[in-house]
Amino acid sequence: MGHQVVIFDFSVIRGLWETRVKKNKERQRKEKERLEQSALEKIKQEWNLILECRKKGIPQSKYLKNGFVNSNEKNLGTGGNTPQLKKSRALSDGVNKEQKKFIFQLSGEQWMELPDSLKEQIYLKEWHVYNTLIQTIPAYIALFQDLRVLELSKNQINHLPAEIGCLKNLKVLNVSFNNLKSVPPELGDCENLEKLDLSGNMEITELPFELSNLKQLTFVDVSANKFHSIPICVLRMSNLQWLDISSNSLKDLPEDIDRLDELQTLLLQKNKLTYLPRALVNMPKLSLLVVSGDDLVEIPTAICESTTGLKFVSLKDGPVETIICEDTEKIIESEREREQVEKEFMKAYLEDLRERGMCKFAVNSLLSWI
Repeated sequence: MGHQVVIFDFSVIRGLWETRVKKNKERQRKEKERLEQSALEKIKQEWNLILECRKKGIPQSKYLKNGFVNSNEKNLGTGGNTPQLKKSRALSDGVNKEQKKFIFQLSGEQWMELPDSLKEQIYLKEWHVYNTLIQTIPAYIALFQDLRVLELSKNQINHLPAEIGCLKNLKVLNVSFNNLKSVPPELGDCENLEKLDLSGNMEITELPFELSNLKQLTFVDVSANKFHSIPICVLRMSNLQWLDISSNSLKDLPEDIDRLDELQTLLLQKNKLTYLPRALVNMPKLSLLVVSGDDLVEIPTAICESTTGLKFVSLKDGPVETIICEDTEKIIESEREREQVEKEFMKAYLEDLRERGMCKFAVNSLLSWI
């Protein structure tokens, strides 16, 4: 006998969740105020100061008065200037400065292209470029052989250069919420890539087969695009643990999806799936499966009765109002913004689901996106 299916209106769940967050914040604020006024908190602060002073080598007789910290003494300032502490601080500042030296950050709509000086900083290990009007990534990116992280979300990038395949040490590539329509096959040469985020580009329909070479990938997010099926290359990513292909145009899943035997999370909501293959039961590590239930006419009983600890969430999509607008670009931008909001909400919802340890066949809810 299968597990009981609990039906909720998702808008109610969202309302309850938002209310609970507000109440929790208010409770935390009141608790903070109470603690600040309590004697216990004062004692705690004083003992923390005592411990700090001990670390700084201040004699106990100088900072204690009747068992409590003598706040009139300026011992903390004195202790803060000891040679040992100065050396410690200098080393810490030096490490932070050294780390920042390898990180490039850029944001703001005033940027329409990357600064020319960037090409001279080929020692960089991380790029963080977001919320700009930059459309292209220059070919000289091939010179950045030490690059580990390439965070390029929420820009206007419409093309990735083939030279990106030269980044052999790249571990994280995030080009979410840009204007990409395709991905260069050379990306398959980034053999150490562990995380790939292409979500929110709205127009990507396929991934090149060469991405099959990315055997270190554990996280792939291609949500909010136009995929009609799970790309073949994804099925060959043997270490994949997280796959988000929600908000696409999937009508079915491949019968050999169980090739992804390391997969733990599979997000499929907001597609057009009519059935789920029984092969899902053969995925021993799959712990969370999320689908949209409006078009589902067949759910294998084995999924409901799975003994693998699978959490199954079926979300029924409510009709989304179409915004009538003469400017197609404005419609796409509106959809993109909505996808960003929905993605953040779903992330919070799923985290909450995990924390509460929902039952195996967790929720069959009516999803009414606004």
